[in-house]
Amino acid sequence: MTMSSPKGSSAISSFPRSLSVITVAIGGLAVFLMVASLLLVSHPVGSKVRGYFYGVDSLSKIEFAVSPSNDSRAAPSVDNGVDVVGEVPSSKPFSEVHTSSNDSLTSVENKALEHQVNPVPAVSSGLPSGEEDNSSSKNDKLVENVETANPVSSDAPDGSAYSASGITPAPTLSREGASANTSVEIGCDLYHGSWFYDSLGPLYTNNTCPVLTQMQNCQGNGRPDKEYENWRWKPSQCDLPRFDGKKFLELMRGKTLAFIGDSVARNQMESMLCILWQVEVPKNRGNRKMQRWFFRSTSVMIVRMWSSWLVHQSSEAIDFAPQGVVKLHLDVPDQDIMEFLPKFDVVVLSSGHWFAKQSVYVLDNKIVGGQLWWPDKSRHMKVNNIEAFGISVETILSAIVTHPNYTGVAIVRSYSPDHYEGGAWNTGGSCTGKVRPLAAGELVENGFTNIMHEKQVTGFYRAIKKGSNKSKLRLMDITEAFGYRHDGHPGPYRSPDPNKITKRGPDGKPPPQDCLHWCMPGPVDTWNELVLEVIRRELDGN
Repeated sequence: MTMSSPKGSSAISSFPRSLSVITVAIGGLAVFLMVASLLLVSHPVGSKVRGYFYGVDSLSKIEFAVSPSNDSRAAPSVDNGVDVVGEVPSSKPFSEVHTSSNDSLTSVENKALEHQVNPVPAVSSGLPSGEEDNSSSKNDKLVENVETANPVSSDAPDGSAYSASGITPAPTLSREGASANTSVEIGCDLYHGSWFYDSLGPLYTNNTCPVLTQMQNCQGNGRPDKEYENWRWKPSQCDLPRFDGKKFLELMRGKTLAFIGDSVARNQMESMLCILWQVEVPKNRGNRKMQRWFFRSTSVMIVRMWSSWLVHQSSEAIDFAPQGVVKLHLDVPDQDIMEFLPKFDVVVLSSGHWFAKQSVYVLDNKIVGGQLWWPDKSRHMKVNNIEAFGISVETILSAIVTHPNYTGVAIVRSYSPDHYEGGAWNTGGSCTGKVRPLAAGELVENGFTNIMHEKQVTGFYRAIKKGSNKSKLRLMDITEAFGYRHDGHPGPYRSPDPNKITKRGPDGKPPPQDCLHWCMPGPVDTWNELVLEVIRRELDGN
């Protein structure tokens, strides 16, 4: 029997050794793959891979704005292994950011959290002189306007409201887009709250707005203080965002906003233009009938129409009122407004202060009263200037809500308070030296402002009951809040004259004052933040 050769036996005996080598190699490869997998998961590249699967890059930069008053504070660290946005730090006087524990990062998938801070580089019953500057021509419908304010209470979080203690907290840190889109809750009362100091400063300066009327250019006219530019309005129940020019133009794409009324309407319209000018320079398409500014990127038009009383006026003789004296037909709306109304998508109405001027009141073509004019004392005057204002408001608003071709939004900006102390504009009234808002308990009630506001609101609600078209009527009730802003008027700084008088004379009389219109930048810019919020609620689907 032949035995197997030793050579064959050697090959068989080596087989187990080859198998063990292969096993070790496979084991080593498995260990390598496991280690590599762990490295991929923990390495930044691993985070990117996770992003592809989960739609989230957990290492996206998240920037937190730091308060100018505390710029050494470091931003909190971010846990790269968590797909949920944590709490955004906030000092809360300005824009509270509401985030829930399950607020997924997918809501900011393509945007980092950040806060844009705009640098701030180094405008009664009576009408101050200059009120009629733009009304010399009957065909010139350019408007000028004034506003009033709301009471101050310590309703803002963390005591951010201005109070007698003089606390001026730093502005809140906020998530980009949150303050512009979601910080105002639907149904929130915008008109009751408090004023707080915002060190971010105004949205523009007197040097960055070429359409600012000289009378409202307080810094250009030599006003030494600037704190009045920094106070912002905080509703008690929510936050009012800083004006977002890009959002406004997008909301109003292809639409027209018209400011109609007196010189306070002009004041507000110029504020709107100054704010938007920082986003896009508009094209002037105005004429003698009205000012028109066109924003090419979104085809938005901003319009201003002059209408002192918002109702029809004439100068021809009627009964015992001679030719030349202004006749106000209180039951007939301004026909220029009615003519152009269908071309407007949003209108902001301003009136009231011209009812202190000389005029004759006419109802049903009969004289029923007058202001600074009533020659026949034997005749009974049925309507005074306060009643006339209330009737005029009901007339113009009723005409708007019944206009067959108007489907837009009409915003009635409530009566703007003046702050003449010790007299009217032409009898020694003054607001010289006012540099901060009034604190709670400092406000002195103005009976004339209160009754004018009451008549306006009554006319507003009476008109609503007559509505028959598809338009919407909204009351922007700023009177109470702006009663606290005696610091926001030009006062003696309504003139660029370097030799102007800014202090009381030896006889104690104050210098010429404008305590009716508003400095720009200044409190008047808040009106347009409110306008943006009203428009957002109407046009943004809320």
